Parts: sequence; C-alpha cells; structure tokens
Amino acid sequence: MKKYLVLVCIISAALSSCAQNVPEKIDTLLTAFEKQEAFSGSVLVARAGTVLFEKGYGFKNKKQNTRNDSNTIFQIGSITKQFTSAIILQLAEKNQLSLQDKLSKYIPDYPHGDQITIEHLLTHTSGVYNYTNDGGFMKNSAYTPIRRDSLIALFKNKPLDFQPGDKFNYSNSGYILLGYIIEKVTGKPYFQVVRERIFQPLHMDHSGFDFTDLVSPDKAIGYMPAADADVPAPIVDSSVSFAAGAIYTTPGDLYKWDRALYTGRIITPASRQKAFTPHLSKYGYGWSIDSAYGKKIVEHGGGITGFVSFILRVPEDQTCVIVFDNHPSPAPPGQIAAEINALLNGKPYNIPQITLRPDTTVLRQYVGQYQLAPGFILTISLENGSLMSQATGQGKAELFAKKENFFFLKVVDAQVEFIKGADNKVEKLILHQNGQLVTGNKINE
Repeated sequence: MKKYLVLVCIISAALSSCAQNVPEKIDTLLTAFEKQEAFSGSVLVARAGTVLFEKGYGFKNKKQNTRNDSNTIFQIGSITKQFTSAIILQLAEKNQLSLQDKLSKYIPDYPHGDQITIEHLLTHTSGVYNYTNDGGFMKNSAYTPIRRDSLIALFKNKPLDFQPGDKFNYSNSGYILLGYIIEKVTGKPYFQVVRERIFQPLHMDHSGFDFTDLVSPDKAIGYMPAADADVPAPIVDSSVSFAAGAIYTTPGDLYKWDRALYTGRIITPASRQKAFTPHLSKYGYGWSIDSAYGKKIVEHGGGITGFVSFILRVPEDQTCVIVFDNHPSPAPPGQIAAEINALLNGKPYNIPQITLRPDTTVLRQYVGQYQLAPGFILTISLENGSLMSQATGQGKAELFAKKENFFFLKVVDAQVEFIKGADNKVEKLILHQNGQLVTGNKINE
C-alpha cells in the first residue's frame, strides 16, 4: 500500500520531450521559479559566442513597481574574487610579484606572515580567519565605510584556523589581503586598478564598486531573504567587501568578462590554466572547478546582503550561464544555473510546480480521515498553518497547494485533489499517482 504516498515539487523534462526551442524552455523554467517566488533577477545564457537568452524576472524596485530586465545592475559579491585573482596573475606575468611570495613581504608584522603565500590566499588554504564570520561586525558595522588598516585589524591577530596549506577554508579575509597587496605593488587604489585593467579595456561600462552612491535607473534594490519581506536590504559598504566582494555589474557586462577569458587580453593562457587548476576542495584562483556531462566546469557564486549571484562556464563549448538575484530565496542561483546547463545538454532538468498559499480557513475544511482502501487511511491535519498528510503506517509529509483544492507533496510523484459535495462540504479526495486515480471518502473530521 505504500504506493499511495504522495509527491515531489519538481517535474523532470528533457530537451527532446517538448517542441519548445531552447530560449522558450529557459523562459518556461525561469517563469516557474518566479511564480514560486523562488527567483527575482536577471539571466544571460550563451554558447559558442552567441547569446541564446537574456531576460529579467521579478522586481528591480518593488516600491516603484519596476521590473528587472537585461540592463539591471546587481551587486555580485564573491564573483569579485576572480577579478582580484586576475589582477594578481597580471602582476605575476610582469614579474612584479610571485605567487610564492610570503605575506610578510607586504605586511612585515603580520602574524605567521612568513608561512602564508599569495597562492595560499588565492586558494583559501591560508588558514586566515574569515572576518565575515564575525556576526556582530556584519550586523552593526558592515554598512559604513572602514579604513583599510581597520578592516585588516578585524582578523589580523586572530589565531590561524590551521597550518597554511594543510586545509581549505573559504576566507574573504584572504582576498582582502590580496587587494591590499595589489595596492602595495601598483601604488594605486584597488578599485582604480580593476577599472583601468579590466573594466575599461572590456568596455564594462555598467560596472563599478560603490553601490551605495550609485545613481542609476537600472540599479536594483536588494531585498531581505524572507518570503513576505518587501523591506530593502542595507547595502554593504564597498570598503568592507573590498577585493572580496565589492563589484556591481550587469549580466551583459559580466558576459564581456567571460568572452575575454578565451583570449589573452586580460591574462595569458598559461595564467588562465593556473586559475582553472583545482587545489584543495576543487578550488582554483577565484574559481571552483567541477564537471558535468563529461565537461569541465569553472564557476563561482556570490552572496552579499540583498543579492546572490552565479556564473557557470563550460570552456569546451563556451557555455556561459549568468544568474543574478536581488531577492534571495530557497532556489539559489547556482541551482538555477545547473538546471539551465542540464537543459542545454539535453539532460533532465527540474521545473518547480507552482504553489499557492491558501488561507488557514480554506485549509481547515480538508482536515479529516479519508479511506483509500480497507485498512488504509490518509489522515489530513493542519499544523502551524501547513496542511499535512499521513498514510497508515507512514510518516507525515506536507501538502503544497497548486490550486485551492489541488495539492502535492515533496516526497513522491503524486497529487491530492479534494472534492466537495452538494452541501459545499468536502466529502472525499482523489489521489493521483502512477497514472491512476484512487478515491478516498471522508470518514470523520
């Protein structure tokens, strides 16, 4: 009788299973995420130098009722790190520094600085304490400017998490130090260096750092990660996120960066190979390295208050998937990028089913026991505002509304439909599963 247990919140689709073309399929996928309140942002998808898809979803500014589009400007958080690593590699190419230089060369009094190399900082293997783990600072002080020495002081005297080179531990502090090293070597502010060496040559004209003071009709408002929150998130000051996460940009500008990585315009092929070589935890220089469908993937996500982002690159076929989100939700951009990549490769991908949120008064009318077969009962209960189902001898699972009277679960592929009688009271349910319809009459409240 276990075959009657009920549903999953995604449905699989394959490239060959539908007459839609690729852009239509991507739009269907993203529209489903948007309707689930699981995505609000902009997406760009390209392959072999051709943009296949570019579109916005959800609101850029809820108060002004303006929607995201392909020109919307987002903060991209830690995607900034690959720009920082590119500048470091440029300086190494010109013999202005070595990746094996010790941190003590640039900050002589840094504790254990004679054990920490630039490469350790690039690969998150330095053991340096991650300053964004300081909840008090991030809550109370991340939204106001900070001096560079004060920023470094947040972690400088913290004990190392481990001996440099022994382990991987993601550390924004390491990239703060890399930004400082760039300033020491070039004699210029980090933001100016990135602008002169990357943004300007690539004509990334909608990219920058000081999001707080950015005045543009294309600027997105970042929102707090709560389903019913329309409150704008505070903006982390660029001096706080610095070389670890301060960049803002558009999908189109970031795609210019993607294209440049196939040439020697920003870094040489040899430097690019170093950046894309995995060290501990499959992390290179500002990139995570993985594989999917037999192809190498280089990718990275970003998260900063009010915004999340992701870039997925497949060098073999020059696929690029860029996903920016200004209302963090249960579906992270990395998941969305992976679904799009599956679609592009003709593999099954997951489309969220649309769920509603009926009032508890509506849900309460479905509470009761329904007999599906002799000795087999499906009990429906209301707990903390959620409708729950429990089949005889099995655990509870939450029901999610697709229509007011039509629900699904997130455990197996099945649906439950509630049916009312002539007196407008619920008298039975119909279980939809495995192509069969099984009726269960309501036997009590």
